[in-house]
Amino acid sequence: MQAWGAGAIAALALLATSATAQDWMPLDADNTLVMETTQGRVIIVLSPQMAPQGVARIKDLTRQGFYNGLLFHRVIDHFVAQTGNPNNKDGGKSALLDLPLEAVFRLAETVPHSVVAQPDGATTGFIGAVPYVAMTDRHMPPAGDGSRAVRAWGTHCRGVLGMGRGDATDSANSELYLMRDTVTRLDRDYTVVGRVVSGFEVVAALRVGEPPSQPDAMTKMRLLSDMPASGRPKLEIMNTAGGAFATLVKAKRAEKGADFSVCDIMLPVHEVR
Repeated sequence: MQAWGAGAIAALALLATSATAQDWMPLDADNTLVMETTQGRVIIVLSPQMAPQGVARIKDLTRQGFYNGLLFHRVIDHFVAQTGNPNNKDGGKSALLDLPLEAVFRLAETVPHSVVAQPDGATTGFIGAVPYVAMTDRHMPPAGDGSRAVRAWGTHCRGVLGMGRGDATDSANSELYLMRDTVTRLDRDYTVVGRVVSGFEVVAALRVGEPPSQPDAMTKMRLLSDMPASGRPKLEIMNTAGGAFATLVKAKRAEKGADFSVCDIMLPVHEVR
């Protein structure tokens, strides 16, 4: 679990009582995965803005039932939990064609995004629920055809979902990995497709090993939009354009000081009653 200092805990308590309806938004049902595992449920928000082909592939395979029953065949403490291979070990893949690497994308000024920090020469923030790093807006080309954009990439904070691959750069297919810790050295080398918003403790509880002696499994994977309305998790996520989010970022920045990074922020979710 994430360690929150006294300042951030106080801010969270304040948010629980003072956040308004505008500070929360529903999950995008068409881009939310509900992963049932032998350790519990994990809910993951996908980012087609970052990796359109990768997200489309995961959604296709999910709807085919491809992921149901597959094992977490490689789980390393403070690193990753890998799954998604039909042979339940490294090197397996679906019958579909491999995908190109989508590690770096163009972040257009028209794409909704929220900046939380501006380290030298870069900006960091969120596209939806997924953390990103980008070149500073000062590097955007002059306006002209309405397509001003900068190079950006998903950053490997704890809870991020990415697509595994082989030695070849363009070999992502069906394998998935969940970050059990923040490891940003993976940035710009692998395709980031989403982030966990609920169930961090489930990812942390997955049995460790290469392979584990008793591996956990994805018992069922579904898109939120494909679930019966009566059985859907009723969750809202904090709106990064709202005042409550700004308060949360301010508290975490004050707590961490010079060590603050976008990976220190996890968007709260709450149950809608």
